[in-house]
Amino acid sequence: MKWIKEMPGGRIPVKSWCAELDEFARKQVEALASHPTLFRHVALMPDCHGGLGMPIGGVIAVKDAVIPSAVGVDIGCGMIAVETDVPAEHFADMRFRRGFQEALKARIPVGEGVAHKTQQSWEGFERYLDAHGSVCDFPNGLDRKNLGTLGGGNHFIELQASDAGFVWMMIHSGSRNLGQRIERFYQQKAMKLCEMFHVKLSDPHLAFLPMKTDEGRAYFRDMNFALEYARENRSRMMAACRETLAEFAPDAHFLREVNIHHNYAALENHFGEDVFVHRKGATRAREGEIGIIPGSMGTASYIVRGLGNAESFTSCSHGAGRRLSRTRACMELKAEDCDAALQGIVFERWKKYKGFGKSARSGLLDLSEAPQAYKEIESVIAAETDLIEPLVRLRPLASLKG
Repeated sequence: MKWIKEMPGGRIPVKSWCAELDEFARKQVEALASHPTLFRHVALMPDCHGGLGMPIGGVIAVKDAVIPSAVGVDIGCGMIAVETDVPAEHFADMRFRRGFQEALKARIPVGEGVAHKTQQSWEGFERYLDAHGSVCDFPNGLDRKNLGTLGGGNHFIELQASDAGFVWMMIHSGSRNLGQRIERFYQQKAMKLCEMFHVKLSDPHLAFLPMKTDEGRAYFRDMNFALEYARENRSRMMAACRETLAEFAPDAHFLREVNIHHNYAALENHFGEDVFVHRKGATRAREGEIGIIPGSMGTASYIVRGLGNAESFTSCSHGAGRRLSRTRACMELKAEDCDAALQGIVFERWKKYKGFGKSARSGLLDLSEAPQAYKEIESVIAAETDLIEPLVRLRPLASLKG
């Protein structure tokens, strides 16, 4: 096995492919390893860093229970990529690329809180409501308007070139506001249940829902609905990307598409036991399974093939992983250095620093997604060659961030 280190856990051990684990994440791992429902060990991917409750880039197997915070608020966040036969030279002109990006923005609503003006139709809404009724307030009118939109933060749409010299398109997005509301709704229920039955946890954010309870089964049902929504959301945006590319490269053919999640829980069999595997910022990598590991907006991304490593619960990293928190990146990084790292890539210009307090923070928000805020993707890939086989290396030509 190639894991970098086996760390002592509380109740179970920790197997880590992460070379450098920040102190915040380390404390979270210690709490996680003492959790009463966890099975076998905790697996940390090379992009691991601190999150809420459970580190991002962590994989756990849970017996007969689900942990909402171990999936996270962006349920179903994931990747979609499409390979084309368009030569990368077709987009050699930066102005041509910028025109392509502007055409995308005309088709796809981009940004936090930005949605379609009208509700979008999708049979998945009616199928869910007919089968289960409405839980909490989902799906609601906002969910219908958000379908087919990018969102904000680290979500992106990229035009990329493979080392073989052909164009790919890639999108990172999830279930938008729907997944967040589902997580928060059930997280409150989990905390109340654990308190009611006097369950002692090292971190209250790791409250869980037993699958024998109505609440546990309801969370798993609604989480899966969010996964379905997230997959449809990415598919609709990629359809818009295909339409746009066809306008800029009329002879384009689309060769293959990959659409995967990296924030979810699933019932799987590992080490002879049926367990609920929680992947929070981690990608499933069964033997032969095709996955996507993106870098930062200034670095390469990879199409990979899973090797089915049992020790990682057949998982791999979901990206480069943060090196700096959003706050630290905004405070420490300089816009001119970030611009320099993005030479030759079409992207939205960094916002200028204006005002104080909240306005200043929002003015610097783009710096949180600078390439320097992330780990080196090549090091992350090198640390997990027993988990995945890199197939295609992709470099960004144009990056549209949320």
